[in-house]
Amino acid sequence: MANTAVERPALNHSADRNRGDVLIVGGGISGIQASLDLAESGFRVFLVDKSPALGGKMSQLDKTFPTNDCSMCIESPKFIECSRNPNIEIMTYTEVDRVDGEAGDFRVTLTKKPRYIVEEKCTGCNICVDYCPVEIPDPFNQGLSNNKAVHIHFSQAVPLVTYVDPETCLYLKEDKCQICVGACKTNAIDLHQRPEQFEVEVGAILLSPGYDTFDPKLRNDFGYGQMENVVTSLDFERLLCSTGPFEGEVLRPSDHTHPKKIAWIQCVGSRQVIEGGNSYCSAVCCTYTQKQVILAKDHDSGLDATIFHNDIRAYGKDFERFYQRAAKLDDVRFIRSYVTVGREIPESKNVTIRYATFDGGVKEEEFDLVVLSVGLNPPADAERLARTFDIELNEHGFCKTDPANPILTSRKGVFVSGAFQGPMDIPEAVVTASGADALCGRLLSYRRDKLSRERVYPPERDVSEEELKIGVVVCHCGANIGRVVDIPAVVEYASTLKNVSWAGENLFACSTENAKQISDAIVEKGLNRVVLAACTPRTHEPLFRDTCREAGLNQYFFEFANIREHCSWVHSKEKENATQKAKDIIRMSVARAAHLEPLQEFDLPVNKAALVIGGGLAGMTSALNMADQGFEVYLVEKDSDLGGMARRLHYTLEGMDVQAHLQQLIRKVYRNPLIHVATDAEIREVSGYIGNFVTTVDRGGRLQKIAHGIAVVATGAEQHRPDEYLYGENERVLTQLELEGEIVTDSERVANASSLVMIQCVGCREEGRNYCSRICCGQAVKNALKLKERNPEMDIHILYRDMRTYGFKEDYYRQAAERDIKFIRFEPEQKPQVEAVGSGLKITVPDPVLGQQLELEADLLALSAAVIPAESGQELGRMFKVSMNPDGFFQEAHVKLRPVDFAADGVFLCGTAQYPKHIHETINQAYGAAGRAVGILSGDTVTASGAVCDVDEYACISCGACISACNYDAISFVDTPQGRKARVEAVLCKGDGLCNAKCPTGAIYLKHYTDDEIFAQIDEAIS
Repeated sequence: MANTAVERPALNHSADRNRGDVLIVGGGISGIQASLDLAESGFRVFLVDKSPALGGKMSQLDKTFPTNDCSMCIESPKFIECSRNPNIEIMTYTEVDRVDGEAGDFRVTLTKKPRYIVEEKCTGCNICVDYCPVEIPDPFNQGLSNNKAVHIHFSQAVPLVTYVDPETCLYLKEDKCQICVGACKTNAIDLHQRPEQFEVEVGAILLSPGYDTFDPKLRNDFGYGQMENVVTSLDFERLLCSTGPFEGEVLRPSDHTHPKKIAWIQCVGSRQVIEGGNSYCSAVCCTYTQKQVILAKDHDSGLDATIFHNDIRAYGKDFERFYQRAAKLDDVRFIRSYVTVGREIPESKNVTIRYATFDGGVKEEEFDLVVLSVGLNPPADAERLARTFDIELNEHGFCKTDPANPILTSRKGVFVSGAFQGPMDIPEAVVTASGADALCGRLLSYRRDKLSRERVYPPERDVSEEELKIGVVVCHCGANIGRVVDIPAVVEYASTLKNVSWAGENLFACSTENAKQISDAIVEKGLNRVVLAACTPRTHEPLFRDTCREAGLNQYFFEFANIREHCSWVHSKEKENATQKAKDIIRMSVARAAHLEPLQEFDLPVNKAALVIGGGLAGMTSALNMADQGFEVYLVEKDSDLGGMARRLHYTLEGMDVQAHLQQLIRKVYRNPLIHVATDAEIREVSGYIGNFVTTVDRGGRLQKIAHGIAVVATGAEQHRPDEYLYGENERVLTQLELEGEIVTDSERVANASSLVMIQCVGCREEGRNYCSRICCGQAVKNALKLKERNPEMDIHILYRDMRTYGFKEDYYRQAAERDIKFIRFEPEQKPQVEAVGSGLKITVPDPVLGQQLELEADLLALSAAVIPAESGQELGRMFKVSMNPDGFFQEAHVKLRPVDFAADGVFLCGTAQYPKHIHETINQAYGAAGRAVGILSGDTVTASGAVCDVDEYACISCGACISACNYDAISFVDTPQGRKARVEAVLCKGDGLCNAKCPTGAIYLKHYTDDEIFAQIDEAIS
C-alpha cells in the first residue's frame, strides 16, 4: 500500500492541554500497559519516552516464550491502542528536566528534543533516508547493519516519523549538507529546530524507564568488540528477527555465512563481584537463552548448540518444561562450567572456548559463533532520574522500593513499575504496570473521569444496498511473511478474485500509520468488506476491527487470513508452495467475507462491587486497594482467620517483618467500611457474567447471595507433605516452614542443634510435579542465614540441583557462602539418602566435583518441600469457568499480555493461586489484579461481543444437547409460546461453536461463523 499523508494533532501546550492525572516516564511494555490501564480506569495520561519511538528494549526482541508470539505482535497493538486513545498523549524524544510540587499536585518541566522533522508533515515515506549520503551503524540493529543519519527508529515505530541524528548529520555537525531538505516532498525537514520546553501538571508520576543491557565491551569480556563472531544475546535477537540486519537469517557478522556450531555463555555481567560486573542475577538470561536455542534450531535443525552455564534458573511458570524442551533437542548440550574465550582463528574467524569437565579435565573447543548472554543493568540515566524525581536508588542502581509494596518509591506520589524495580521478565513487568494503575487510582480516585474524554467513532455506514466491494490487504510482516511468500504475486492474484475491488500490500499493517491507511482506503474506495492477510487474529483482530470502526464500517465485516502461522512459518523452506497456499487461504477468506453480516455489540450495566476469594496476603491487598478507591468489596475466606500461608511466615531475605505487615493489613481490612469479610465461608455456586455475577456463599450452613461485577481469585497454595527422607517418621526431619516456626520460637531442638542439612526440590521438578516451586532456594538461604546469625558455629549444608536465587537474592546466596554455609549439588538420578543413626541423622550424597560419596551427620534435616495448588482450585475453576494449567495452578488468559486476567471476562487472578511466588511478587500481582478489576468497576457498562450463538426456536426440539456441550453455562431452557426451548445468554457465550456441532437439527447457530460463511470457504478450498 502506498504511503499517504497522515494527519496528526499538533502539540498544543495550552493550560488545559497540559493538565493530566498521571505522567508516565518510559514507553516500554510496562509504561504502555500502565497507560492503557489508567486510561481505561478514567484517568488522563501523559506518556513520555526519551527515545524517538515507543517500545523500549522489547521492540528489539524476536519472539517470546512459551507462546511464540513475536515481541512486536505483543507491543504493536498496544502502540496503536495508545495512539488512538483520547486520554493518552504520547510525547516521544522528550525528557523530564524538573519536578516540583507534591503528590496530587506535581508540576513537571519537559524538554522535547529536536527531531529536525516537522512531525505533522512527515509521512514516513523514507525518501529523505534514500537520499541521505551518511551511513551510520544502526543502533536499533545493534550496529550489525547500517542506516542513515536521517531515519525512522524502526519499521513499526510509533510515531512512524523520521528523525535526524545530530551526532552524524553533516549539516548539524559541519554546516555542509542539506540534500534531505531538497528531497522531502512535504517540506517536513527543518534542520533549524530547537529544543522545546513546556510544563505539565499531574497528580501522580510513574517511572517505567526499563533497563539497559550489560556491555561486555567495557571490560573486553570474552573478546566482544574484538572478535567479529562474538556477539551479545541482544545482537542475536536482531539476527533472529525478521526486521533484523539479515531479514531473519542467522548469519555470522564476519562473513555472512550460516553458523553450524554456536555456543552460548551464561551470566555475562551477572553474578559477578569483580569490578564492572553485577553481583545480582539478571533473572531472565537462562530462559531467553533457551528460547534462542529453540529458535536457532527452528532456523537450522542441523545446528549444534552448546550452553555453558552455572545454575539453570528455570524458576517461572512453565520455565522448567521450556528448559527440558530445549535440552531434549538433537545436538544441544548444556555444560555446567565457567569458561574463557581462547582465541580467534585467523583463517575462519572461528572462536575457541576453554571449559572444565568433571571427568575429562579442561577442554578447548572451536565454535562458529559465540553468544554472550548479557544481563540487565539499571537504566543508563538512573542517577539523573533519581536526582530529577528526588527518589532513592538501591545499591545496584535500580529504584529503591519497599518490600511491603514494591511499587512505591521513596517519594510520595511517585511510583515504579517494570524492570526499574529490578530485573524481571515480561509478565512481571506487565503485572507491575497494572499494579501501578491501582496505586495511582487510590491516590487520585477523587479525580477519576474529571479530565478523561470519550472516544468517538463516525456513524456506521449502512451497506445493505451496496454491491460487494471487498478490499484485500496483504502484510509482509517484515520478513516473517515477505521472505517466504511472494507478496506482489499474492496481491496481484487477490485483485482478480470475485467481488474484490481493491488489493494492496503493507510492510507492517499493525503500525499506527499503516492501520490508518487501511482505514482511509475503506473510506476512499468505498469498501464494505475487508480481508487482511497477515499474522494471528489472537493478538491483532481487535485492532483491525477497531480500524474498520474508525472508517465507519461495521467491525464484523472484517476477516483475518493468517498467512504467517498457517503458511510462511510452517512452510519456510517451500517458498513456491507457501505462495500458492497463501493464495488459497486468501481466496477462502474472500469467499467467506462475501457472506459476512453486520453484528452489533451491546452494553451491559456494571455492578460496582467486587468479590475477592481468598483472605491471604494477595486477597487482602487486592481487596483493600479496591475499597480504598471507593468500591464495595466482599472478601471470602474458607479458614476462620485471615492471613493464609503468610501466617506461617515471619521474615524475608530482605528483612521484612511479615507478621507485623500481616497484622496491619488485617486491621485495615476489618476497619474499612467498604469491605465485608466472611470467614469460615465457601463458594457454593456462581452464576452471571462480567459486570453482573451472583455468587452463593456458605457461611456455616447459612447461604448468602452476593451480587458483584468482578471477581478476584486469590485462593493461595499449600505446602507439599513429603513422603521421603524420613519425614513424618523422624522428629528431626522438618520442612522449611516448620523450621522457620521453630527458629522464631527458639525451640530447644533448634537451639541445641550443632549441624543442619537442607535438601532442595523435595516433591517438585520430578514426574507428576514437573515444575520449580520458585521460592524454595531463597527460603533455604533465608533460614540458613538466620541460624548462622543465632549460632555462627552451626555446621550447615544445603544440597541442591540448581540454586535459583534469582534477582537480588543472589547477594544473599553469596553471603551464605561467605558465612561458611556449604552448598553441594546433586543430580536427580542420585538423590541424597537419609537414615537415622543413633540420636542424629546421616545423609549420603554423591559430590560430582569431588567424584565421591559424602556422608554428612546432622542433628536436623530441613526439606524444601514443593508448593502445590490449593485443593479447592479445581471446583472453584469449574464454577467460574476458568482453566487450570497441567500442574493444577490457575491459568491466566495470556502469559505475556494478560497475566492477571482469566479467559473468562471479569475474573482476575493473583498470588500463589497463579504460581508459587515470593511475598513482594505476590503484592505486585495483588495490586495488578486490583488495577485490572477497577478498569471494569470504574465504568458504568461493559461491552459484550456480537459473535455469539443464537437459537432458531422453531427448529429447536429441546433435546438439551447444546446445554451439555456448553462449557460456559450460556444456554438454558426457557418457556416460550412455542414451548420449552433453548436460549443463549449472549454475554456468557464465548462463540466456541461446540453447541453448533452437537445440535441435531441445526437450530443453534453461531453468528459470524454461519453455515453459509463456512461452506463458502470449504467450496473455495476444494475448487
